[in-house]
Amino acid sequence: MKLYYSPGACSLSPHIALLEAGLKFELVLASTKSKKLADGTDFYTINAKGSVPVLELDNGERLTEGPAIVQYIADQAPDKNLAPANGTMARYRLQEWLNFITSELHKGFSPLFNPATTEEYKPQVRAKLAERFAWVNEQLEGKQFLMGEQFSVADAYLFVVSNWGQYVGVDVAGYPNLVAFRARVAARPAVIAAMKAEGLLK
Repeated sequence: MKLYYSPGACSLSPHIALLEAGLKFELVLASTKSKKLADGTDFYTINAKGSVPVLELDNGERLTEGPAIVQYIADQAPDKNLAPANGTMARYRLQEWLNFITSELHKGFSPLFNPATTEEYKPQVRAKLAERFAWVNEQLEGKQFLMGEQFSVADAYLFVVSNWGQYVGVDVAGYPNLVAFRARVAARPAVIAAMKAEGLLK
């Protein structure tokens, strides 16, 4: 398999999932700015949407959209318990989390990374994200991870997205449950390995 990624972007989430699952894959760097691969290939020929992540399967099929990709990865290594079994209520809870992270947090950050966003609008964006993170902090009360005691692909996604705050002035330091959660996830060998591979850790 091949994972098309950009350092520190949302593609870090499936990168972590692949390492957690113990699956074999190749990393392919795709610049989100130039939309080119290292060999000059136009990234739009890989994904017409022009965004990472893209997971290219052994049969050449390509899967896009992080929440779909991480569930696919989890299902390739069911013994790792990265996602509850399909058809169970717990699996729908996982999808609920993935959907929340992608729509409310991930997309919530988008205006802060967009050079066209006015400075006047940014405080509103930060306030909305703060509200969302405060809610996540409440949900983590008394829990190791989003789903309880078991690490899942949703935890990797939340970790990646919550990392972005440091670059755009969204401080999560005031949310003790989230801070403790982030420390637990950051200490996982797969997370350390993925971040090192992407040049985010020395």
